[in-house]
Amino acid sequence: MWDSPMHLLIIAVVVLVLFGGRKIPEVMKGLGQGVREFKDGMRGDPPPPPQASQPVNPPVTAPPVTVVTEEKK
Repeated sequence: MWDSPMHLLIIAVVVLVLFGGRKIPEVMKGLGQGVREFKDGMRGDPPPPPQASQPVNPPVTAPPVTVVTEEKK
């Protein structure tokens, strides 16, 4: 049935049309996570503990304001 590369090319074009270029990486990431979870479930490994989410960029703090006063002579 899948005897020519033309079949794979047609399937790739159909997937590209259905999902769009921007959605394909998200779909593949989800698929990979699903396969990984399935394999872990088959092995009987306990799920990894959830990691605490940390902000990617820490909040920016403003530098302290210094007041310069001129002395009269």
